[in-house]
Amino acid sequence: MTTDDAPQTAPSSQRSRISTRVGAIAPSATLAVDATAKELKAAGRPVIGFGAGEPDFPTPAHIVEAAIEAAPEPANHRYSPGAGQPALRQAIADSVSETSQLPVEPAQVLVTNGGKQAVYQTFATLLDPGDEVLLPAPYWTTYPEAIRLAGAREVAVLAGSDQGYLPTIEQLEAARTDATRAVVICSPSNPTGAVMTAEQIGELGRWAHRNGLWVITDEIYQHLTYDGVPFVSVLSQVPELAETTVVLGGVAKTFAMTGWRVGWMVGPQDVIAAASNLQSHLTSNVNNIAQHAAIAALTGPMDAVEEMRTAFDRRRRTIVEKLSAVSGFTVPTPTGAFYVFPDVTGALGREIRGRRVETSTDLATVVLEEAEVAAVPGEAFGAPGHLRFSYALNDADLAEGIDRVASLLAE
Repeated sequence: MTTDDAPQTAPSSQRSRISTRVGAIAPSATLAVDATAKELKAAGRPVIGFGAGEPDFPTPAHIVEAAIEAAPEPANHRYSPGAGQPALRQAIADSVSETSQLPVEPAQVLVTNGGKQAVYQTFATLLDPGDEVLLPAPYWTTYPEAIRLAGAREVAVLAGSDQGYLPTIEQLEAARTDATRAVVICSPSNPTGAVMTAEQIGELGRWAHRNGLWVITDEIYQHLTYDGVPFVSVLSQVPELAETTVVLGGVAKTFAMTGWRVGWMVGPQDVIAAASNLQSHLTSNVNNIAQHAAIAALTGPMDAVEEMRTAFDRRRRTIVEKLSAVSGFTVPTPTGAFYVFPDVTGALGREIRGRRVETSTDLATVVLEEAEVAAVPGEAFGAPGHLRFSYALNDADLAEGIDRVASLLAE
């Protein structure tokens, strides 16, 4: 090869120090808002944070005790099977079998380092460059980033407050192309708290099956529903999707175990085997002590879970009532998870304490700086003109925080 034939590359001094792939990732908006709130509190400001989706309760005692008992065991100080400890895979299989009403084998289960790793590995395993994923919006902030990291493209399908934040089949069909590979379901929803009925989720599942699409269903909030609204798994309504569905879950939200980092993906054996191979190079096994805690969570009593759900329900009713009284806010009542997602377009296009507020990002900034209340703007969820408030915080702070917002916007 002559000098003229040599590949032309930019000198290293002219290239970015960060790869294009990683440099394109947007930071987690929810974690960023939570971090800002904590920094301000550490600096002495009385900030009330509604940003993070994190229960304020301690992990139930019997789960903690299981971890304490596991810690001295030498076997837990060593590598364990990369796909998860057999007893935990069995417990997860039993749990998903119960909700899906289909037989699930442990070989169909991969234990991951939290729910986010399950999301990432699912997209990495199923998608190729050029594929498209139908992503109902408002959506959780991590979904589009994980899709893009797989070289694919998210196609947002926006459903507003007038639809209860749930897309129609007509909307999904209009967005489908020859490149569409999968559709995402998140019910109960982060960020809206919307829950799909059996009829709605069945219709979506049958549509996906007719069109040969993968279904990726995030069921991490399945135990947190209210007003008698049941959780319904898409597989229970459309069992013929069993070979083209991946179920995502974890212990974080139900059992107040966000810091333990145990999630999972459940699906066809070939998909789980491929994802397990990826994980073997990425992180190996999940922390063994945390896995033992997760076994106790899934197989133990649910009394503490019900107590937490009751508290979330009380807070849900309080925050909906208070936010509904805020000038310019329209507040659909969530029936799941622990978020409320008001439409705040009626509060935009005005000045607040001399500052022009045109977007929900502007509003979130003013509310943080002037009322010392942290909420996440809708832009992070593909839904400008909204704010997300988590009600996974104590009753007194919740009431005080929303009262501050109401007072600020009443000026």
